[in-house]
Amino acid sequence: MADGHNLLQSFANQLPSAFNPGTSATSAHLLNTLLGRFAPEQPAASKSPAPTPKGNPSRGMYGQGHQQAHNSRLNGAPGRQQGMGPMLYNYQQQGGHPHQPHGQHHGSMQPDHTGHGAGAGLMGPSTFSSGVMSNASPFSGANLPNGHATQTRGGQAQAVNEHWAEQLKLRKEAEKAHIIMTEQHQPHHFARMKAPENRGIGGATLTPGGSAPSADGEEDRRRPWSLEKANRRQDWYNLDMSGQGLRVLSPPLFRYDFLKELYIASNKLSYLPAEIGKLRNLTVLEASNNMISELPPEIGMCTGLKQLLLFDNQIRDLPYEVGSLHHLEMLGIEGNPLNPKLKEEIMERGTKSLVNMLREQAPVPMPPAPRKSIVVQEDVSPSLERIKVLTWNILCDKFATASLYGYTPSGALSWEYRKEKILQELRERDADILCLQEIATDVFRDVFSPELAQADYKGVHWPRPKAKTMSEKDAKAVDGCAIFYKNSKWILLDKQLVDYSYTAINRPDMKNHHDIYNRVMPKDNIGIVCFFESRQTGARVIVANTHLAWEPTLADVKLVQTAILMENVTRLAEKYVRWPAVKEKRMIQVPISALEEGQEPLDLPEPGPSQEYRSNTEIPLLVCGDYNSTPDSSVYELLSMGRVAPSHPDFGDHQYGSFTRDGVEHPFNLRSSYVHLDGTPDELRFTNYVPGFAEVIDYIWYSTNTLEVVELLGPPDEQHLKRVPGFPNYHFPADHIQIMSEFVIKVRKEKKLVTEPDFGSGSNERRG
Repeated sequence: MADGHNLLQSFANQLPSAFNPGTSATSAHLLNTLLGRFAPEQPAASKSPAPTPKGNPSRGMYGQGHQQAHNSRLNGAPGRQQGMGPMLYNYQQQGGHPHQPHGQHHGSMQPDHTGHGAGAGLMGPSTFSSGVMSNASPFSGANLPNGHATQTRGGQAQAVNEHWAEQLKLRKEAEKAHIIMTEQHQPHHFARMKAPENRGIGGATLTPGGSAPSADGEEDRRRPWSLEKANRRQDWYNLDMSGQGLRVLSPPLFRYDFLKELYIASNKLSYLPAEIGKLRNLTVLEASNNMISELPPEIGMCTGLKQLLLFDNQIRDLPYEVGSLHHLEMLGIEGNPLNPKLKEEIMERGTKSLVNMLREQAPVPMPPAPRKSIVVQEDVSPSLERIKVLTWNILCDKFATASLYGYTPSGALSWEYRKEKILQELRERDADILCLQEIATDVFRDVFSPELAQADYKGVHWPRPKAKTMSEKDAKAVDGCAIFYKNSKWILLDKQLVDYSYTAINRPDMKNHHDIYNRVMPKDNIGIVCFFESRQTGARVIVANTHLAWEPTLADVKLVQTAILMENVTRLAEKYVRWPAVKEKRMIQVPISALEEGQEPLDLPEPGPSQEYRSNTEIPLLVCGDYNSTPDSSVYELLSMGRVAPSHPDFGDHQYGSFTRDGVEHPFNLRSSYVHLDGTPDELRFTNYVPGFAEVIDYIWYSTNTLEVVELLGPPDEQHLKRVPGFPNYHFPADHIQIMSEFVIKVRKEKKLVTEPDFGSGSNERRG
C-alpha cells in the first residue's frame, strides 16, 4: 500500500503543471481527491443532519469510517486498499506513466476463457468462482446460432436480438469488474483500463459556456458558440470512483460539470442525488452493482448520455425524464427488478425505443410560474408616451426537427401546437411592436397576419433573398423577419429591406475582396427597417429587426452584417429627418350602424401634429433581433460602444474594405435594455436555451438620448428549469424566449434661440 500511496503522491505532484488554474478543480482539491479525501464536508453541530430518504435508513455521508486514518478501512472498502480514494484519469501525461504497466499490474490474474476473449470490452481477463457464474445471465459465446444469442424463457430457448445480446455482454463485463474491485480488492478498475489509451492525451478546450466541444457535432448546429474564444483548458474529463464502498456521492463532485465519463460502480449507493443533473456533459455513467432503487428525474438533464449502465441494482421503474436522453445508445438495466412492460420494451425493441416511449407517454408537466414584469423606472409622468416592444425568434417549422430537438416530445414539437402557443403569447403580451425572426412567408401571410389582425396588428415581412431563386411553392417556406405594429396607435411611414450580401458585393470598397464573395455573400441574412409615427402624439420612431448568421466561425461576417445594418439605419434616419408631416392621421371609423349589437366604437384621441427632428440621432431608435452574438462579441461592442477598430480580432486576416481599413462606427447612443437587470437576482441569463448552450444572443437596443426603459419582462422560473434540459417544450414553444421592454419617449429639449448682437453698420464695414 505504501507503494500505491507513493505512486499517487507522485502523480499528484504533477498536477500544478497539468491542470490549468482556470479549471473548476484546483490542484489542492485534486490532491485531496487522489489521496482519498474526496468526502463531503461534515455538517456543523448546530445544523440538522441531511434527511434520510424513506426506506433507506442506511444512507449516510460515505458511511462511518471516512475520516479515519489511512491505516483504517475507507467507506467499507476492503482493507487491502486502505486510504485509497477516487482515481482521476485522462490527464495530460508528464513523462512516464505513473502507474505500473497494465500487464504487470494484473500479472497474477488468469485469462477468462469463458468470455469474449481477453480483448472484449473494458474489463480484461479475470478469474471467477462458480457461484458468480451461476448467477450470470444465460448468455455466452457458445450460444450464438447464426450470430444470434439465446436465452431461456419458460424453459424454452429463444433468440435474442443484437441489442439485448450487447446488453448481456456489458452486464457480464460489469460483473467481472465488480469481482476485480471487491473480491480481488482492486478498486478504480475503469481508470486502469482507460489509462493506456489515454496516455499522453492533450488538454481539451472548453467552450465559453464551460463545456467541452460536442463529440459528434450534433449539438453544434445552429448554436453560435465560438471555440476560438475559449480561454479555459481542461486536462481531464473522466473520473473513476468505483469500488470504494461509497454510500453517498459528495456534493463537490457535481462542481465538475465538465465531466464526460463518471464511474461509480461497485459501491453501496442507494440513490443518485438530484445534483446529477448538473453533469450535463456526461456521455457515460457507470453505476452498476450498487443498491440504487430509483433514478432522479434530473437524470433527464444529461441529454448527452450515450451509455447509462445500471446493472444489478434495485430499480423497479424509470422516470419519464429518461425520455429526454435522445442520444442514449445503451441503457444497462439487466439484473434489476424492472417493470415488466419496460423490460419487454427494451428487450424486444432496444434502448432507443424505450427512450422514445417514455418521452412520448410522459404527461404534460405543470406550467412554470409566470414570468414577472420588473419595474425599472417608477414615478413616470403619465404625459409621456409609452412604447412596448417585443422581439422573438419563433423557430421556423422546418428547423424544428427531431434530430436537433430529440429531447422534445413530438406533440410539443409539432407546428400545429407551437403556432397556437406562439400566438397566445403574442396576444397576452400585447406589445405595440412585435419583431419576429424565422417566420416563413406562408406562415406570415396565412396564419399570423389574419390571426393578429384580430388583435389590431398590421405587419411587414421579408423572406431571405434565396426565395427569389425558388419556385413560388418553395419560396413560401423560406423564413425571414417580420415587424407587426398596433394599427390604432402607429402609422407606418416607410419600410426598407437590408440585404447584407447584396449590399456588400456592390460596395465599391469591397467588391474586389475575395472574403466578400467567399464569406459574406453565401449568407442570405437580412434586416428590415420601419419608420413609424404615433397617431396620438406625432412622435416618430425607427424600428430595425434582424437575424444574423449563426455559425461560430463567422464572427467577422456577423460584424460586417451589423455594420451594414447600422450604415443603412444612419442613412435612412437622415432621410427621415426630412420626411414630410402627415396631414390626415384619423383611422377610418366603422359606422355605428354597422357595429354588432353591444359593440362599442373605438374611442380614438384627437391626433397630434407630426413632430420635427433636427438630426438623425434625435429620432427615437430601436434595434431588435437575434444577433447570434454574446455580450463578449464584436457585434455587441459595435452596438454598445459605437465603434470597432479595424484591428479587432473578429476581423482576423479578412479584408472588408473601409471596415478593415478604418474601422466601423455609428452615431447613435445605443444600450441593451436588459443591462438594467445585470447583477440582480432577475438578471437575464439566456435568451436561447438548449442542451450545451444557454446564452443571451437576442437584444432590444434603444437610443438612450430619446428613450428610457421603465419595465422589462423578467426571466423564466429557475425552479422550472431544473428539470428542463432545453427548449422547446410544452410551455416554451421555441428554442428562444421572447424578451420585451417598455419605454417612454423622453421630453425633447427645445432648441434655444440665440440672438446675435447688432454691432451696427460699422461692423459690416470692418468685415469688408
